[in-house]
Amino acid sequence: MTKLLSEILNVTFIVSLLTITLKLATPILLAAIGDTFSQRSGILNLGLEGVMIMGALAAFLGTFFSGSLIVGLLCAIIVSTLFNLFMGYLSISLNANQIIAGTAITILGLGLSAFSYRAFIGVQSLPPQVEPFKNIAIPLLSDIPILGPILFNQNVLVYFALIMVVVAHIIMNKTVFGLKVKAVGENPKAADSKGISVKKVRYAAMAISGAMTGLAGAFISVGYMNMFIDSMTQGRGFIAISVVVFAGWSPKKTFFGAVLFAGVYALQSRLQAIGVPVPFQFLLALPYILTITVLVMVSKKAKFPAAYTLPFYRGRR
Repeated sequence: MTKLLSEILNVTFIVSLLTITLKLATPILLAAIGDTFSQRSGILNLGLEGVMIMGALAAFLGTFFSGSLIVGLLCAIIVSTLFNLFMGYLSISLNANQIIAGTAITILGLGLSAFSYRAFIGVQSLPPQVEPFKNIAIPLLSDIPILGPILFNQNVLVYFALIMVVVAHIIMNKTVFGLKVKAVGENPKAADSKGISVKKVRYAAMAISGAMTGLAGAFISVGYMNMFIDSMTQGRGFIAISVVVFAGWSPKKTFFGAVLFAGVYALQSRLQAIGVPVPFQFLLALPYILTITVLVMVSKKAKFPAAYTLPFYRGRR
């Protein structure tokens, strides 16, 4: 036990844990930032998991066939945005039940991604791989003890996610578009009476969410694992939804929520690596236990947007 504690409290272990935590937080953070816009506009998108896995597939296939990671990212953004806009069509134009529509989108994404991968790549004993994004060490800053390797020696998508926290916060709180998103999420009838197109704002929010979730999927397949496998998102789409609620629909606070959930992911993998005498099934379940616990605790006190999940019928009182 003493030896085990010394390994856990070792500086090398802590730096390694925090470094991997930031990597694992990136897809959750990217998806959560995007979903903040859609949820704030009144749309609960339970299809985020399906959108993310389609982004992961599109990024891998785009990179695999073109040899360009940039092409892969563009494919992920386009495919995921279109997939998310389909969810928007169901919930905004058709006024379908958002929970049922989102669940259907997730099932469709998981099934379609598996089918498409086999259609393009075929069945192989070893899955093909692509060259992933390399870490970029920022001069001087990466040499800072402890913090340097954690924050300033990551790949470009990690840096992009951190920048987008600030950008999304500014857009949501300092721009006309952000105010419109809040308005249609709180009182769509009042927003409509002021000349704001509720449908256009919600579609725009869904497009932003789709693009960001596509990048989240791309990070998993070409920014971290450099391959595609079925269901590789492992529930991160649902966790991103939880993070948005946990953060109180604040883009700035999503960073802390994403790090919290990713930290549990990272911790369970590191504990398994050093041989902690705990059943690995329990360690694998830890992130999902945390998700359920947080949702139960936070949802009781969370102040949801007034029009959350409610369809908007123009002209109806």
